[in-house]
Amino acid sequence: MRTAQRRMTLIATTAAATAALVTAGLLTSVSAQAAAGCQVAYSVASQWPGGFTGNVTVTNLGDPVSGWTLRWSYGAGQQASQAWGATVSQSGSQVSATNVDYNGNLATNGSASFGFNASWNNSSNPAPSSFSLNDVACIGSTTPTTPPPTTPPPSSTPPPSTQQPSNLVGWATQNGGTTGGGNAGTTTVSNASVLTSALNATGAAVIRVTGTITCSGMLRVRSNKTIIGNYGATIDGCGFNISGDRNVIIRNLTFRNWNDDAINVQESATNIWIDHNSFSNGYDGAVDIKRGSDFVTVSWNRVFSHDKTMLLGHSDDNAGQDVGHLRVSYHHNWFDGSNQRNPRVRFGNPVHVYNNYYRANGGYGVASTENAGVLVEGNYFENVDDPYHLGEGDSGPGSLVARNNHFVNSPTGQAGGSVASIPYSYQLDTASNVKSIVTAGAGAGRITV
Repeated sequence: MRTAQRRMTLIATTAAATAALVTAGLLTSVSAQAAAGCQVAYSVASQWPGGFTGNVTVTNLGDPVSGWTLRWSYGAGQQASQAWGATVSQSGSQVSATNVDYNGNLATNGSASFGFNASWNNSSNPAPSSFSLNDVACIGSTTPTTPPPTTPPPSSTPPPSTQQPSNLVGWATQNGGTTGGGNAGTTTVSNASVLTSALNATGAAVIRVTGTITCSGMLRVRSNKTIIGNYGATIDGCGFNISGDRNVIIRNLTFRNWNDDAINVQESATNIWIDHNSFSNGYDGAVDIKRGSDFVTVSWNRVFSHDKTMLLGHSDDNAGQDVGHLRVSYHHNWFDGSNQRNPRVRFGNPVHVYNNYYRANGGYGVASTENAGVLVEGNYFENVDDPYHLGEGDSGPGSLVARNNHFVNSPTGQAGGSVASIPYSYQLDTASNVKSIVTAGAGAGRITV
């Protein structure tokens, strides 16, 4: 039974205060010849009573370095807690953020991004006024720590391309962006053994799938991977598990007959783009995103002959890990008779559902639950008895704002409450044109990659 009783709605808004500081200091594991310097962008991405989410991007302006620790102090009692993309601790007012395994190496002009949740006093949340690197005060310039050497140091191998694809839109463009394997070398796979090894390998890679690969269970996908299907490439029987990793792109694959989830994103995984895939006849979710994961775009996919489509947040009892995260964009997907969870949302705010085509969904289209905030705009609903609603099953209601949707033989849905603002730019197609646009372009085999 759905309940009309509203639980407290998070007041998650994009903060107006953003600090951009040019800083300099000594990074850990730097040779004596390294130049010290960096640029830091600090912002409050969302804020609610008693808590907020902070995002930080640090850019190395000096010579290539290996390992970094960034420090700052809060002046209004803020307390940093759960973090992703860095290990964050706090002693008194001072916060220390240290790189994790995948982002410790920074080439000249290379960047690393991380985020965290923190508490505040509901009165004042000023940005830090300065930063330091390894307890060296930031002075805003790049200065050699010793006279330059007479011979140049060995060159550092640059990381994969930091330019994200131009057609990527939505939450995956935030938090430093999503590049997958970038310009790393390509590995072509055609059987389950080679695919499993390639997905689980450390380091950046572009993995190209050819033919039909029959497999079972869940295959672990590590950070900095682009997985692309050649025309007709099919994953039959298994799924991909992105658990605690980041910066993954999955495109142009057909998933069918999976025995768990087709794609599972969990345990604070970030910066994931799932695009132009087809899903059918699986056991559980086609694309399930949960356990504190964040900054995900799900675009131009087709789901058909399937029941449970896309779950965002797996449990009503997981607010501690999920609040301030689970920010996902769903756009230009074809929910082709898929029964329910298109998507079913807990806690995430704002979740953006736009320009999707819903056809004959027997259960419901979108459900906003457990204080989530969902913006449903510019979608095309055809022969859908329940396009969207608040609450689902035993889950309490969230907020849902609906605007500029198009209905054919479908009622308007249930909306209510407010949703945090969308922080990225996007082009909204006219809702009445969405059916023709999406059916012409969604699913595997519709792009050349």
